[in-house]
Amino acid sequence: MANALQALELEKFLPYRLSVLAQLVSESLHDLYAQPFGLSVTQWRVMAALGRFAPLTASDVGQRIVMDKVAVSRAVAGLMKDGLVERATDSHDRRRASLKLSARGRAMHARIVPLALAYQERLHEALSPEERRTFDALSDKLFARAQALRGAG
Repeated sequence: MANALQALELEKFLPYRLSVLAQLVSESLHDLYAQPFGLSVTQWRVMAALGRFAPLTASDVGQRIVMDKVAVSRAVAGLMKDGLVERATDSHDRRRASLKLSARGRAMHARIVPLALAYQERLHEALSPEERRTFDALSDKLFARAQALRGAG
């Protein structure tokens, strides 16, 4: 067990480092689409999930983008208000509503995806092909472990 008086060096604490890196990358990517498209980070994540996996329920979207119900609900409401997302009631279960991108939403998605992929490529330029493969493998391993730890907690 660690000494209770031992200092936590945040700059070396892996969860902190991953969180800061994720936040920095998210904000940097957001800078590409926020102004020209008027989307928040959560709204873009919802659109990205729907652009690939629609139709989805709001709950399914929240699980895919790992965000809470309230954030997803607000994002969906804003996207619907702007005519980017459509909701349809399930014909078999009237309590269940499916979401999908509208034609306008699909057009916007098609414009943002190349920006996102280009950003990813610029970010990847910091790594050699071998480092990229190693990073992907390590990320997958840490992701699986974090899910297991969360399930065990």
